[in-house]
Amino acid sequence: MRKYIVNFDSTELPKIETDFLIIGSGNAGLRAAIEASQHGNVIIITKDILRESSTRYAQGGIAVAMSEEDTIAAHVADTLRAGADLCDEHVVKVMVEEGIPRVKELIKWGANFDQRGGQLGFTREAAHGRRRIIHARGDATGEETEEVLMTHATNIENVRVMEYTYAIDLLSQDNVCYGALVLSKDELGCIFAKATILAAGGLGQIYKYTSNPKVATGDGFAMAFRAGCEMMDMEFVQFHPTTLFLTGAPRFLISESVRGEGGILKNAAGERFMPSYHEMAELAPRDVVSRAILQEMRRTKSDCVYLDVTHLKADFIKKRFPTINKTCASYGVDITEELIPVQSAAHFMMGGVKTDIKAATNLKGLYACGEVACTGVHGANRLASNSLLEGLVFGARAGKYAAEYAKTVSKTELENLSIRCDIPRRKEDIDINAFKSKIQNIMWERAGIVRDGEGLTEAKQELERLAHDTTELDKSELELQNMLQTAQLIVQSAFQRTESRGGHYRIDYPERDDVNWNRHLIFISR
Repeated sequence: MRKYIVNFDSTELPKIETDFLIIGSGNAGLRAAIEASQHGNVIIITKDILRESSTRYAQGGIAVAMSEEDTIAAHVADTLRAGADLCDEHVVKVMVEEGIPRVKELIKWGANFDQRGGQLGFTREAAHGRRRIIHARGDATGEETEEVLMTHATNIENVRVMEYTYAIDLLSQDNVCYGALVLSKDELGCIFAKATILAAGGLGQIYKYTSNPKVATGDGFAMAFRAGCEMMDMEFVQFHPTTLFLTGAPRFLISESVRGEGGILKNAAGERFMPSYHEMAELAPRDVVSRAILQEMRRTKSDCVYLDVTHLKADFIKKRFPTINKTCASYGVDITEELIPVQSAAHFMMGGVKTDIKAATNLKGLYACGEVACTGVHGANRLASNSLLEGLVFGARAGKYAAEYAKTVSKTELENLSIRCDIPRRKEDIDINAFKSKIQNIMWERAGIVRDGEGLTEAKQELERLAHDTTELDKSELELQNMLQTAQLIVQSAFQRTESRGGHYRIDYPERDDVNWNRHLIFISR
């Protein structure tokens, strides 16, 4: 396994030194930056503009046990149930307990969550036993959260933001991380840091259909694996049941909250079908609903199913889901009178870089939080609206414990670093977009909502044929390398787990096997 995907010599490159390097600008990265800034200088790097991340597109809300009818124990129980016995119960308790002060903190900083009768308004989503989801501007919770964190972080004097700065690889020596090799304005450079926090987001773009933004190409997973990080639960990819399915339209997310407020799923024949698949019907766990939708599409020989909210009051729909209503209307669908055509799409990665309760990885000086991390809170299937909560809690923890570690690293240690890579690389002319499309098709068809050993074997072979050396300092080519490596990790993990559990479903092993598989798969490069 090659540690770096490009050749370089740090002594010959422009370099920046800082106390803390944050890779990624979603809610986890921003919260980590705010925490770390109390202890030193912080640099946030992001491959696009600061506000472009999956956080911005999160609609449903934040799950938090703050309503009078809710309890911490009930939220923990729902999370454990959804995770199919692979969650770390202690870590889940930490998330649920610390999530309350993190949300109160957001409100203090200016977050304007929707209210009912002068109190926070709570809604219910899939697999939650109670109404515990808070939301902002109806269905723009992620955007509200991102804006508040972004404003707070950028107003801190010792926080520097570097937009359009692409992290190529983590810089490390002797199992210690010292920052990242970056591409900024087409120039290679090094950012050395006493502590590095990886918050690079998700990987949805390795699939043909996804709710994720274009930036979610799995960079953080791939660079962490190359650096020697332990990668856990990589077979568990969550597919959101309902994304907009219209010719010419993006796979726009139709929030879980729509079903939480009474939306009904119907097949092409106009029949409600979810009660036949699960006792919680439309509010069943996401993996169950996604597979049911796929089954109904195949049974009725149709390209999609439909989400019906026409029985709800039009004024309520427009106020509760303004973004969804406006977006669907822009493509000619009046959701107050017409059914919404939907199909499932890749949405969230439960697995990732293995971390402990302090957000630390097995690489000294490297911490991880947000979707790129595998904290143990999601297990085999994430509970709806726990992702923003996890990002806030473990972003803060990453910043706190990275600060403790940074105290042990001297400025001289950074100044004396010399890291290089010089290995022969074969120049190959490839069509980057064509290769990306091949990866996306392979993953959707062979390692998607349902899988089997034959398909996964074919996926492994097809992905291997796409392997090639990087010779150009081009962001699209670097993303391609990361997409390929991340896809291979998912396929390898999915092939090894010979059972079905949570987001991982094998038609050749359709049953859950607690005797042999009530455990985690961990991969590490050698």
